[in-house]
Amino acid sequence: MSRLTLRLPNTLHDRIRALAEHENTSINQYIVYALTRQVTQDYHVQEVPEKVIREQRAAYVALLESLGQASFEDIQEILDEREEEEMEPGLNPEVVEKLQERILERRGA
Repeated sequence: MSRLTLRLPNTLHDRIRALAEHENTSINQYIVYALTRQVTQDYHVQEVPEKVIREQRAAYVALLESLGQASFEDIQEILDEREEEEMEPGLNPEVVEKLQERILERRGA
């Protein structure tokens, strides 16, 4: 635990003292409580209004519709532009081919 020294205006100190007495706690405990409450306020999950959800959903659907379908040539062009990565140890072209065959077999089943 760390220590912090604060200089407070007398009026604020008196108000904190009164609030702490009302809560039957020390000034230190009350200040820790008040600071904790203030800091955690920013992290509360807040309910999103139904209207906002509908608007976001409509915008998402509109985005998907605007993307449309990619042609085979577009897809191939993107795939051709990919960076080559080194295979993981133990993963060689033969293993990849066998895995691809197993995937195709399971799709056909």
